[in-house]
Amino acid sequence: MRLSILDLAGVVEGGTIAEALERTVVTAQHAETWGYERFWLAEHHSMPGVASAATAVLIGHVAGRTSTIRVGAGGIMLPNHAPLMVAEQFGTLDALYPGRIDLGLGRAPGTDQLTAQALRHRPAGPNAYPAEVQELLHYLQPASPNQAVIAVPGAGADVPVWILGSSPFSAQLAAALGLPYAFASHFAPTHLMQSLSLYHQHFKPSRQLAQPRVMVAVNAIAAETEAEARFQSTSHQQVFLDLRRGKRPQAKPPRELHLSAPERQLLDGVLAYSFLGTPAQVRAGLEGVKQQTMADEIMVVCNVYDHEQRQRSLQMIADA
Repeated sequence: MRLSILDLAGVVEGGTIAEALERTVVTAQHAETWGYERFWLAEHHSMPGVASAATAVLIGHVAGRTSTIRVGAGGIMLPNHAPLMVAEQFGTLDALYPGRIDLGLGRAPGTDQLTAQALRHRPAGPNAYPAEVQELLHYLQPASPNQAVIAVPGAGADVPVWILGSSPFSAQLAAALGLPYAFASHFAPTHLMQSLSLYHQHFKPSRQLAQPRVMVAVNAIAAETEAEARFQSTSHQQVFLDLRRGKRPQAKPPRELHLSAPERQLLDGVLAYSFLGTPAQVRAGLEGVKQQTMADEIMVVCNVYDHEQRQRSLQMIADA
């Protein structure tokens, strides 16, 4: 089973951005020794609890402090950027760290609408996303002799492009373009099986990919006991509840939660693909997901408040 990690460079209550970024680097270094396939960072903006807004910059920093693990974006929110600039950024990363860079693309802004407007003063509409993906792919191909606009660096770069999503729309786009597909079931599991079915059904081979390739993201926390793992997961649950209340939280210490029926229903829905327990229990859960989805790879989201406990959890998962 191929395992990878999705990281947000999380800022905890009372912590600093510098501390969060250093913890991300340390986690990636450990992940490399534990055998994880890749280490992805996600683009979010105007969120005090997430320090990975300048995603390409942080990818370069993490790649420079590691040696072999693949490092990439999970993902770059393309509506926030000009495709040419994304091609240049990731072409540069590929030149610096050849064969180790991934580019995952999403169509959500990764923030609220006001911040999205601040990121790109003339944002393209949602229907423009497929065309912008194709424009980006064009810039990453080897330049033709008469090509007017060329990504330098970028043209001919060896950067695998993934489509990220949580809906049938993203699945159909990935299939039509012949790109690998990563599904965000760690927070939006509703359309998982429908989307994967559509992806496999409509996949068209491309110059990047001959056969469908699927990665599924899930939440996972391993500890010595199931009770401890479930207790550690309350930090992640508090963040979700605060987001639904319109807040922009930083990670809080775990604590016993007294949830209302609607709150429990909400968490049971959005966090349905969460595997919490001993290493053996987490392994069984991940194997179940792999069997259910036929995924080629599973990406683990391990949101634990304490840095050392998070490292221990990720090591337990890898060892199991």
